[in-house]
Amino acid sequence: MNKILTKGDWIKATSLEGELIIGYIENLDPQGTTVKAKVITSDNREIEGSVIPLLAKDVKKLPDTKIANKEQICFLIDLALSTGDEEWFLELSKKYNAMRELVKNGQ
Repeated sequence: MNKILTKGDWIKATSLEGELIIGYIENLDPQGTTVKAKVITSDNREIEGSVIPLLAKDVKKLPDTKIANKEQICFLIDLALSTGDEEWFLELSKKYNAMRELVKNGQ
């Protein structure tokens, strides 16, 4: 059974045309049968960056990841910038700066 999907969840899905999609949920219908997802990457490059409808049954929530190093945070900051997600960018920037302070104070 699929975990309950919520706005902002990172997902892996198959589009109605059978394309593999990685992205995040921008909106859900009240009945929970369809979602609108921002496509970050796909085997169809033409739909990357667009928002497309998906059937909830074809969507799998990706597990939350723990950020382990500075390179991962830098990659995610770039992703937040490319998707225009200011809130996520600010959250990641805080984590990055906290990591830098830890390193600086540890020397």
